[in-house]
Amino acid sequence: MQTPYYQYDIKVLHKTLDTVNHEKNKYGFKVHYAIKANANPIILHEISNFGFGADCVTGNEIKLAIKSGIAVNQIVFAGVGKTEQEIDYAIHSDISMINVESWEELQLVNTIAQKQNKIVNIAFRITPDIYANTHKKIATGALQHKFGFYIEELSKLIKKGKQYKNVNIIGLHFHIGSQIIDLSVFKELAKKAGKINKLFLDANYDIKILNMGGGLGVDYKNAKSNKMPDFKTYFSIFNVFLERNSNQEVHFELGRSLVAQCGSLITKILYTKKNSIKNFIIVDAGMTDLIRPALYNAKHYIENITSTKKYERYDVVGPVCETSDVFSENITLNSCSQGDLIKIYTTGAYGEVMTSNYNLREKPKSIFINRLQKVV
Repeated sequence: MQTPYYQYDIKVLHKTLDTVNHEKNKYGFKVHYAIKANANPIILHEISNFGFGADCVTGNEIKLAIKSGIAVNQIVFAGVGKTEQEIDYAIHSDISMINVESWEELQLVNTIAQKQNKIVNIAFRITPDIYANTHKKIATGALQHKFGFYIEELSKLIKKGKQYKNVNIIGLHFHIGSQIIDLSVFKELAKKAGKINKLFLDANYDIKILNMGGGLGVDYKNAKSNKMPDFKTYFSIFNVFLERNSNQEVHFELGRSLVAQCGSLITKILYTKKNSIKNFIIVDAGMTDLIRPALYNAKHYIENITSTKKYERYDVVGPVCETSDVFSENITLNSCSQGDLIKIYTTGAYGEVMTSNYNLREKPKSIFINRLQKVV
């Protein structure tokens, strides 16, 4: 197989999906897979087979979800900047719900629904002013972020939300960030969301669904030994601390935590070079194939899967004509030689889906292992 390429272990994916189903079913929770994490059609087909819905942020993601076998009544349309054409398509497709994030979007959804002679189910996305303990570029729940109706608008939203006659307000939606390891943040979200929920219920809104977003982090550092996020604690927190009525459903939009650990990026060493302060290995994968390290300073576990020689320290860099094209600096690897294969772990989320053709580079292919193997 020509490098670089993405390698997906379907056995790992199945085990993760089984675990999620087991933990969420204890409480009757529902999960929509956030397609933005990985839109590979085979991955999406596997997820669909396990009964998950889809959380989509573009019209094209909705189309792919439908094509992959996910029922339209399990598809939710989110996103802060939906176009008129995307909203029109979503309403025409009779998806489950649109998560609305601003006054002007609310007006547009209502207008398009009126033109189609429909009443559309929507949720208000509320930004609860919680700063998740995560990278600043993937935090989404505070007032300085672009997402959702702000908590300072609640009284106006409650007062005027019902004046739009072609929308049916059935849900509240929250999402405060991604790659959250400090689970106490979710406890804070659950408590705050419960209070907001009560405000709407007290104002006679018929809120049927509380969508608590996603954001559960994965263990990038210990990728070989800890492939399973703590779904048990995650769902338990919302069961205990989210104040709700017995007839209200609790939904989630998990992405990274479902797919990250099943994927790896395999790349080959093109050259080695060193100077008085640095020892480089230049691989054939670059920031065009995995942008997370350049974009977020993300850390992935990296391994030389060819060599068993003594350990040395290296900077692992790509071929793209940007100094930021670095996967990791000063890490310990088995002694590297030209032609060795390097494995970059935990790339199943925000890896392949964010590839580009910058420098007119070809996008990497993907392969799947253990796809036909029965999972016990």
